[in-house]
Amino acid sequence: MKILVGYDGTPPAKEALSLARKHAVAFGATIDVITSMEEGTGNQLEDIEKAKHGLEWAKSTFDEKNIPCTTHLLIRGLSAGEDLVEFARDNKVDEIIVGVRLRSKVGKLLMGSTAQFVILEAGCPVVTVK
Repeated sequence: MKILVGYDGTPPAKEALSLARKHAVAFGATIDVITSMEEGTGNQLEDIEKAKHGLEWAKSTFDEKNIPCTTHLLIRGLSAGEDLVEFARDNKVDEIIVGVRLRSKVGKLLMGSTAQFVILEAGCPVVTVK
């Protein structure tokens, strides 16, 4: 079984990692942790380094439990939701786990919702945590 976790360093994303560890142990799964950035220009080098550091930390939480984990920093010009769905399709992922933040309807309208996009577009089960 392959589990994909969307990770951006927020508390809900850390909860997603925690659930992924439980599912990996229960189902004997491997984990792919993804951080998605739309751009990676020179102006965002600090953000890229921060994302890499976050992925290293995320991987260490799986290494502690001897759970196979691979991390991916995707900078492909896609939104986070598009990156997660495309990666899941390309890599035959069995389950996606994402954290959700509570936002107002206006906030979702203006900023979109990564979790909503993934839920609606993914070809596999999606588990959300908050």
